[in-house]
Amino acid sequence: MATSAIIIQPLAYKEKMKEISVLSLLCSCLYPEARKNLVGEFQGMEVKPINKRASGQAFEVILKPPSPMSDAAHCVTSPPKREVSLEDIQKKLEAAEDRRRSQEAQVLRALAEKREHERDVLLKAMEENSNFSKMAEEKLTMKMEQIKENRQAYLASIMERLQEKERHAQVVRRNKELREELTA
Repeated sequence: MATSAIIIQPLAYKEKMKEISVLSLLCSCLYPEARKNLVGEFQGMEVKPINKRASGQAFEVILKPPSPMSDAAHCVTSPPKREVSLEDIQKKLEAAEDRRRSQEAQVLRALAEKREHERDVLLKAMEENSNFSKMAEEKLTMKMEQIKENRQAYLASIMERLQEKERHAQVVRRNKELREELTA
């Protein structure tokens, strides 16, 4: 593992690292005799080897402060301020007012559509409820008529059976009277 001491801002460090030749670093690692000559400066950067470690070679990289020329290159100037006139302010205020009115109209339109939808839903629900009530009433009326018809049919069948029993009883009584007359 190589350790390094950095004595400058990160932007400058990145800039300096771009300037280092990758080939020279590789060569210094591969050829030990080149390591001895490694102490030196690389365009505003000083590289010093540190005592050799078991894990590999360590270096200390010391970056020099950036030159005034590089400061000028990195200095970003803000754009010149524009004079703001009363007319510009009025135009911006009017545009903002138009946007506010437009947004307000859009919100009102959305609310009106929502209310219209709610009203349609309520009307449909009332219509369905009315239809359901009518259907339920018709079903109930039909059921009551069916029950009435069934009851009348049941009573008629009972009356028929009673009349049949009465006729049978009369036949039996007549037969009994005839037997008694014959035996007497």
